[in-house]
Amino acid sequence: MTRDEAWTLLTQYNQGAFHLRHAVTVEGVMRYFAQELGFGDEADFWGIVGLLHDLDFEQFPQEHCRKEARILKEYGAPEALIHAVVSHGYLIGTDVEPEHTMEKVLYATDELTGLIGAVALMRPSKSVSDLETRSVRKKYKSKGFAEGCSREVIQRGADMLGWSLDELIERTILAMRRCEEAYSQFQ
Repeated sequence: MTRDEAWTLLTQYNQGAFHLRHAVTVEGVMRYFAQELGFGDEADFWGIVGLLHDLDFEQFPQEHCRKEARILKEYGAPEALIHAVVSHGYLIGTDVEPEHTMEKVLYATDELTGLIGAVALMRPSKSVSDLETRSVRKKYKSKGFAEGCSREVIQRGADMLGWSLDELIERTILAMRRCEEAYSQFQ
């Protein structure tokens, strides 16, 4: 599947700026980590997984991950893509466990990009360009802030990768800085 094909499929099921922004953010984060972790030759695939990971969420939130598996199968997507996007819902809406490093990165960063994005919006710059790990950590501890971003999932993702929470936050901020221009179009 090409990026253009993935975008066309995504926009068949998602029209809201929030969901498109999140998809493009996670796509960029996944591409960044593919390069950083030595999987540069798989960066396109990692990016497509990031782009499509919430394919079903806008229209079918109650069937999240299960519905997207059916949509992707009908589309003829490869099993590796289906497993990857479904595994990001591990212990939330599915029992498909992240296995590959790419799946663990998606699991760890999906919720975290939302939290980091919310923290950035509170800043005068409204940007991750000047955001520091300690600012995210402070908001991470605040239960009422960005309640929809599961701290349990973020921590479980860091553990899966063998990274400290601070390392995951710092690296994800750097990833979001690299792709901020791409996702800023959905403000």
